[in-house]
Amino acid sequence: MTLSFYIARKFLTAFALVFLGFAAILMLLDMVEQIRRFGDARISFAQLAGLAALNMPDSLYRILPLIVILSTIMLFLGLARTSELVVIRAAGRSALRCLLAPVVTALVIGALAVAVMNPIVAATSKEYDTLRSHYTRGDQSVLSISREGLWLRQGGDGGQTVIRATRANPDATELYNVSFLSFTPDGTPAMRIEAAKAVLTPGAWKLSDAKVWTFDGTPNPERSARVTKSLSLPSDLTREQIRDSFGTPGVVPIWELPAFIDRLEKAGFSARRHRVWFQTELALPLLLAAMVLIGAGFTMRHARFGRTGLMVLLALLAGFAIYFLRNVAQALGESGQIPIALAAWSPPVAAVLLALGFLLHLEEG
Repeated sequence: MTLSFYIARKFLTAFALVFLGFAAILMLLDMVEQIRRFGDARISFAQLAGLAALNMPDSLYRILPLIVILSTIMLFLGLARTSELVVIRAAGRSALRCLLAPVVTALVIGALAVAVMNPIVAATSKEYDTLRSHYTRGDQSVLSISREGLWLRQGGDGGQTVIRATRANPDATELYNVSFLSFTPDGTPAMRIEAAKAVLTPGAWKLSDAKVWTFDGTPNPERSARVTKSLSLPSDLTREQIRDSFGTPGVVPIWELPAFIDRLEKAGFSARRHRVWFQTELALPLLLAAMVLIGAGFTMRHARFGRTGLMVLLALLAGFAIYFLRNVAQALGESGQIPIALAAWSPPVAAVLLALGFLLHLEEG
């Protein structure tokens, strides 16, 4: 037990060092990107640093498997260099028993990442998008799903327009029981439209059975309201922009994702992408454990055997291969080519089985 705690502590130390190192590098790189993106805007250095700090957790979360495999390589190279692995094996400990501590530690790190870091990443990503939209004068479109239906915002130099509908078709280009509320650039309400249906066409919304109220200073807007069978409302939105606005599951915390999926389906949208993301997040601890086994399989050997650089390179290539396979399976699951459970769980399960087979071959073969 003492030996297991010792190995787990060294693994956690290696993980913390690699994690902090990548955090510093990503912070610097993101600062450069924010300066390049907002170089012409009147934004202070502190605001740019805030944007970079908000965007950094998402980047760290995405490369968590890479951080784990680098931590594993760092751990076992250190144990081999100090001949601690030789002493451990001479004491009768097998390689698989030595791996139990780092594997359990990786599972705990993965569980904490999903339970704690995922909501943090979702919150910081949402705040980053909000601030970026504010710094770019709010010309981006945002769609959200709530219990009251779906909400869409479009904007530009002429002001903002908030759109609410009770339901929509899968790509949100046809809205039903829809309301449009337009604001002037200074935030004053300018016009309200209620329509039975709105269809997005290139350059405009085509409204059916619409009623229009204009707020031009008259004391009773209802008196000047007009009803029309068809109406065209200019819009620069596209189907792709709407899809990208609500199609990113990473901005929804893992704890709120099941309820969000339910609201999404009630609004008439397909939630397959979100379901694949949810299952993939649940499989993250197993993927991190697989990364530990892969890294150990190539580096858990005595330093005097040589070819250390080649073994490290092979471990990294194997880790990247599993990561690439996971992304491919996720894309296939989102497109409906394979079942959701297979898309989310097959890459980490296959990685664990292959790594265990490789370790058994090295130790017993």
